[in-house]
Amino acid sequence: MSIYDALRQDHDRHRDILARLAETEGASDTRRKLWREFYYEVGAHAAAEEESFYSPLMQKEDGQPMGRHSVAEHKELDDIIQELEEMDFSSSGWLTRFKTLRHRYEHHIEEEEEEVFEVARKVLGADKDGAIEKTFHKRKQRERKLVDEKAEATPDE
Repeated sequence: MSIYDALRQDHDRHRDILARLAETEGASDTRRKLWREFYYEVGAHAAAEEESFYSPLMQKEDGQPMGRHSVAEHKELDDIIQELEEMDFSSSGWLTRFKTLRHRYEHHIEEEEEEVFEVARKVLGADKDGAIEKTFHKRKQRERKLVDEKAEATPDE
């Protein structure tokens, strides 16, 4: 599997979670469960993507503009995700902000798949041997472990 396949696979999973989240109401168990899944998945995905994909892309002059733009979008999305994390799930403000997140996130991943991947294939290559993809998955597992350790260290409310 190439890095492009791996990222697209994650994006498809994220689109699915976002669509299911949009169907939830209030502070339901379903909303909480789906939000935790999205929060956990996207955090690990973004950290791994920045290290294994965007960092090498930005090391090449032709990849810098696209890479910088995408990493800046990661920061904007992370800010919205953190806002949502701190909001009351049952507030109308949560749903409004969630809709903004969904719109911006789906725009971001479409842009990655349609524009960034094209540039990256020229700059980084096709990743036929899966070397970048392997680095991505190792980093993603490391990030998940860090999140798990942090959750275990946090006392229950």
